[in-house]
Amino acid sequence: METNEIKDMVRNRYGTIAAGEAACCGAAPRDASRAMGYSEAELASLPEGADLGLGCGNPQALAGLRPGEVVVDLGSGAGIDCLLAAQRVGTGGRVIGVDMTHEMLHKARANAARVGAVNVEFRLGEIEHLPIADGAADVVISNCVVNLVPDKAQVYSEAYRVLKPGGRLAIADVVNTAPLPPELAADPALLCGCVAGAAPTGQIETWLAAAGFVEIRVTPKPGSRELVATWAPGRNIEDYVASATIEASKPGG
Repeated sequence: METNEIKDMVRNRYGTIAAGEAACCGAAPRDASRAMGYSEAELASLPEGADLGLGCGNPQALAGLRPGEVVVDLGSGAGIDCLLAAQRVGTGGRVIGVDMTHEMLHKARANAARVGAVNVEFRLGEIEHLPIADGAADVVISNCVVNLVPDKAQVYSEAYRVLKPGGRLAIADVVNTAPLPPELAADPALLCGCVAGAAPTGQIETWLAAAGFVEIRVTPKPGSRELVATWAPGRNIEDYVASATIEASKPGG
């Protein structure tokens, strides 16, 4: 499948989810988010519609965010991680969400306005070509998005570019743990559903190192099988992919 065809398919899929014309990933959003590691307090602090249950982890918690930091969220969706990150970095910090889907951006901006999150902004763009200056961010986060992008190496290169020296990467994503059968690998629904586009752990580590990152850790979560199984019931996808945390640092600082 051609790169532009994949992008259009993903954009259309998540646009319909944002517009409320489709659902994703089996479990109810709140139940799915609990399984990903969000606390009840975090979920209760969000406006209705910010939590669509689309992720596979809790990256802003993984990042250990501190007051005053600048955070960039790759594929920010309806804004769940940006809004939670905004609480952690405070009014002295800043959060920038980037998404290529107009419907998601509209939803995210409305959600930020509802809670008065003035330290958050959302920009239209592809995460392979971030609309962000060099060395602008202390932290780059992302939640179950990089696997959807055809050129994942370019995503990690862009993350490296926008980080300050000493900045860090904290991503929740899906990794491939065993070769997918041909019928699963070729299924467009599983490509949009964060399964068919997942890369092996070793390949991700190679991409990160090539981009310049150090202190690289890609850690699959065996306990994610139950959550992953809800994305395509009866197809045993949990035998081939798992949720994982992806952490790395930019030298310097």
